[in-house]
Amino acid sequence: MGQSVKDSSYKFIVTGDSISKGVIYDDIKGKYRVLENNYVSILQNKLKGMVRNTARFGNTLIKGAGRLKSDVQSENPDIVLIEYGGNDCDFNWSEIADDPGRDHSPKTDFHLFEQMLKETISYLKSNKIIPVLMTLPPLNAERYFKWVSNNNPLAEKNIMEWLGSVTKIYWWQERYNSMVIKVAEETRTKWIDIRGAFLQDPDYSKYLCVDGIHPNEEGHRIIADKVLEYVGSRYSFLLKDGSGLEPA
Repeated sequence: MGQSVKDSSYKFIVTGDSISKGVIYDDIKGKYRVLENNYVSILQNKLKGMVRNTARFGNTLIKGAGRLKSDVQSENPDIVLIEYGGNDCDFNWSEIADDPGRDHSPKTDFHLFEQMLKETISYLKSNKIIPVLMTLPPLNAERYFKWVSNNNPLAEKNIMEWLGSVTKIYWWQERYNSMVIKVAEETRTKWIDIRGAFLQDPDYSKYLCVDGIHPNEEGHRIIADKVLEYVGSRYSFLLKDGSGLEPA
């Protein structure tokens, strides 16, 4: 990337799940909705060029990777922000509540997640597109446990029988988060430490919705600020209120 091309011609694609879609839980309405001032919309207002959000509610890496290839072919972006893992590491909790005695698998196998992430990065780099990975915002295990069990005592009992400990929810998500970093380092791919930005505050749960996993409006501001910090440190000429040259 260089400044020989007009700033307005730069294109970003954000690929990910409901977090990047901007989904939050509205406590007043009692349902999920898309936050108008989500982190991607903030980026769209702060960055030069086009920022296209292709994230979808319920997306896993397997679903998103296939669609990304089509988007890349039609949009020819310069940078792709990649945010996956939250749904990939998740389980079908209602099935666990119904039958805690049998084996249950996450939506995306741990090693398949690694393989797909590497393949996605390789595909983008082979097309001279810059992939940038994003780590997962931390979840609140107790809130999420209550959420997936619908505060149903029997469901809570059965899910706990399978889990063994509520803390295992945080640990399991952390494994996938660690894999994002591992893949970034092995493939020499840039990554943005979203998780670390949240964990700077010991009371990080105040940046999460009641479900314990979706960032609220303040949480989206944290994500946006971290992404803008990354862009500003490497491509400051892409900031509407900044200037500078791309670092060598």
